[in-house]
Parts: sequence; C-alpha cells; structure tokens
Amino acid sequence: MIRLSRTAILATAILSLSACGGGRATSGALAPSQVTTIGVNSYLWRASLETLTFMGLTQTDSNGGVLVTDWYVNPQAPTERMKVTATILDQDLRADALRVSAVREVNQGGQWVSAPVKAATVQKLEDVILTRARDLRRTAITG
Repeated sequence: MIRLSRTAILATAILSLSACGGGRATSGALAPSQVTTIGVNSYLWRASLETLTFMGLTQTDSNGGVLVTDWYVNPQAPTERMKVTATILDQDLRADALRVSAVREVNQGGQWVSAPVKAATVQKLEDVILTRARDLRRTAITG
C-alpha cells in the first residue's frame, strides 16, 4: 500500500512538471564504497530499480550502471508520455554519482511530438532515488 502511494505520487510528479526549467544541485556527501559484484554502487542501483520499475524497464546494465524505462503514460494525462534514463557513475554513494535524464512527448493529432521537460522533474527523480539509496544504506548498517 505504501509502495503504491509512493509510486502514484512519483508518477504524478513526473508528468505534472512539463515546462523547461533551470539547473541542477548536487551534494558532496561521501559514503564508503559498497562491495558488490556489480560495477556501480549497489544502493543507488537498487534504489533506481525500485523507483523506476513502475514505468517498465527496457534496458538494465548493472555493470555499466544504466537503467532505461519504457514510455510511461500517466492515466490522468493520456496525451503525454515520459521516458527516463538513470545512470550511476560511481561505486560510492554520492549525489554526483547519479545522473537522471528524461524525454517527454505530447500527442498532437495522433502524432507524438517532443516537448520540454522541466528541470524540477529530473531533480525530483534524483532526490527520490538518492533518498531511497541512503535509506537502504542506513538499514544495512543498523541492520
């Protein structure tokens, strides 16, 4: 139930933010590397999977740290669709080790046309993933 609510909120936030926007803020907080059999930070990887799975995944590469979603259409906005790519760039749990990009299209006369994505949309996704990754790490440490 909680997972469904978080997913619904995230989906609504993604598609409700649609205009072009400004910059991107990062935090320099460091956390120790996670020893894994994948090529990237396992907390960021798992948090990205958990956050984006509701959109449907078309590509996952745990060694390269890339997740690509399928086109997602929010039932409340059927004339818009969004596709997201999350890239994990490091083995450390840091804000600058995650890059999220999004593509948005709107349906105009039966044709999907590129539309701008508000920077706040990408920032919100990054914040959700980073928060979840930190929670996963905290849970693993306190156990």
